[in-house]
Amino acid sequence: MRRRGNGTRRLRVAAGTVVVLAVATAPGGAVADPTSAPAPGTPVCEVRGGRLSEISGMVATDDGFVMINDGADDEARRRIFFLDDRCSVVRTVSYPSRPRDTEDLAVGADGTVWVADIGDNDRSRQTIAVWKLPPGADRPVLYRMAYPDGPHDAEALLVTGDDRPVVVTKYSANLYAPSAALRTGATAPLVKVGQVRLPASTTSNPFGALGRTAVTGAATAPDGHRIVLRTYADAYEFDVTDGDVVTALTGGTPRIIALPDEPQGESVTYSRDGRSLLTVSETADQPPGTMPAVRRYPLPAAAGSPAPSSTPGPTARAADDGTGRPGAVGTYLVAAGALGLALIAVGLLALTRARRARSR
Repeated sequence: MRRRGNGTRRLRVAAGTVVVLAVATAPGGAVADPTSAPAPGTPVCEVRGGRLSEISGMVATDDGFVMINDGADDEARRRIFFLDDRCSVVRTVSYPSRPRDTEDLAVGADGTVWVADIGDNDRSRQTIAVWKLPPGADRPVLYRMAYPDGPHDAEALLVTGDDRPVVVTKYSANLYAPSAALRTGATAPLVKVGQVRLPASTTSNPFGALGRTAVTGAATAPDGHRIVLRTYADAYEFDVTDGDVVTALTGGTPRIIALPDEPQGESVTYSRDGRSLLTVSETADQPPGTMPAVRRYPLPAAAGSPAPSSTPGPTARAADDGTGRPGAVGTYLVAAGALGLALIAVGLLALTRARRARSR
């Protein structure tokens, strides 16, 4: 997602206000406050050269990083970028055809780089796609997929141990995975396999309440035993048992790592030793000369402290009136949450139109 224009900012604030009201009035709802005073991550290196200003995906490698831009209009930016451990670009790989909106990266068990071409701000795509770049290859291969229930905007991708991609939608945090093997020249049908219930948050970020609910990236630890989802404000780390990513996300209680006040944090990866999270932000709308900075956030132990409560927020679960049915307050909260999501959709559409107008 790109930030453009004062009018669209007002729409985001309005949508965020509705979500805040729903969260704040939830009876017994948990608000996750990861630390009393969350600190920004430690700088690792700055990405120079100017071609990576809209970084939407990053993975760490043994000798550096792989990064992609978010749907870049400039052909020179529509590449898969390989960087060394000082964030200098050492190699790029072009796409054989133009991608639509590349939003995340993942690495398979065999080292294959997966590029998630899944962004859809105005929800108009009939298909989404992943690009697979095997180790040592210089040409990624395209595989198309289609949702069973209409378009969704998404910015996060995980890959299971058996090479099955799992797409996480941006605001509803629904999980979709292909029901058939991916094949070139064919469109694999997706099925909904679950939904993530993230605890609420108070972490400061440029998008306010909206930024605390938007899933903008995902990553798998090198040992495959942990996965993480990130928003503009926080990272949520889940333990994985027997490689079951979906069960971890739908039934697990996450550890929370605050990522405060990143300019527009859409990328997350594990360090190669699995002891830290690494993040990087888009800088397209930052002051001239601002360079993207990779930041490091130490992780708690694998058996670390869980979130204060895994109770879903009001947009995920209505308050119970003691009979096992949603009470009147809960019904109101669900309605408020639905209105908030509707306003978010309006805001995103305005963002997209403003972006296109500015590029003309």
